[in-house]
Amino acid sequence: MITIISGTNRPDSNTLKIAQNYVMLMQKHNVEPKLLSLENLPQNIAFTDLYGHRSADFDKIIAEYIAPAQKFVFISPEYNGSFPGILKVFLDAIHPDLNRHKKAALIGISTGRAGNLRGMDHLTSILHYLGLHVHPMKQPISNVLHLMDEHGILKDAYTIKILEKQIEEFLQW
Repeated sequence: MITIISGTNRPDSNTLKIAQNYVMLMQKHNVEPKLLSLENLPQNIAFTDLYGHRSADFDKIIAEYIAPAQKFVFISPEYNGSFPGILKVFLDAIHPDLNRHKKAALIGISTGRAGNLRGMDHLTSILHYLGLHVHPMKQPISNVLHLMDEHGILKDAYTIKILEKQIEEFLQW
């Protein structure tokens, strides 16, 4: 199973829109990934689940999206030159043994020019520390606001092409 993680808890985010597009692209390859939006994390995750006082809501997320997954796709926006703190809190709240030796692909999102390259580097370092294998074909998506139509559907042919290439390689890996 593959879990796609929309790495922000910001409501109606461009990250979630890209994640939804990625789901559709994977479905073209006869893959039915699960989509986890960090909007759905328990409100008090930083004060309970992070320190071992598991909530039923977080246990459900782990059981549905994390434990059964063999691969993850992390789609993370650029926040202050890196990735969102909520994504780090989420990773910190999961016992590392649960994800050791699993595989991950990364997509960085930004409204600017760099496609969250620095954030993907930071996230790669953390995932390596946690024992995950990160696919080398990381995809920065820059100027995201200009790549989707008014309904949040990717319209940029080049972006669609590079995401499809990443999917093909990731599925074979």
